[in-house]
Amino acid sequence: MFFKQLLLALIGVSAGMIVSGGVFTVLISVGLIPRFAGKMHVARKIFTLEEMVVFGTLAGGFVSIFGDWARIGGYVRERQLFGADSTEGVWNLLAAAFLVLFGLFAGIFVGCLALAIAEMLNTIPIFARRIGFRHGLGVAILAVALGKLAGSLIYFTQRVYLYGG
Repeated sequence: MFFKQLLLALIGVSAGMIVSGGVFTVLISVGLIPRFAGKMHVARKIFTLEEMVVFGTLAGGFVSIFGDWARIGGYVRERQLFGADSTEGVWNLLAAAFLVLFGLFAGIFVGCLALAIAEMLNTIPIFARRIGFRHGLGVAILAVALGKLAGSLIYFTQRVYLYGG
């Protein structure tokens, strides 16, 4: 039993490292972080910017895995931290403000990532010509899209997100 748990832990950590490596590879390959640094005029602090991206990714992973630790609303409401009468209203106001800020920053990030990927997509035809992949590029892209569609349909219709498998 111990070895089974150890093996599962090893597989989980390995899979997490592979996925995070893929995410950071995409961010690096599209040049998103240097572009952010250039637009914000903080090129001297690019390492800090990169560390903040890594910290945000780790924090998001922590919240998605350990969701109970991220639920501070119950803690605030149970202990009525803002007073007996005003805790609910203050908490709802703070939660709404947080959601607005998170939505704004998430939208900015996703928009910048989409634009960077769109610019990178211009390189696919050049790459295809250089490696001699002249016929079937449309079929390959369609196969990737259909695979993504099938995976999404299985994920949501079988409610994999609830059980993890």
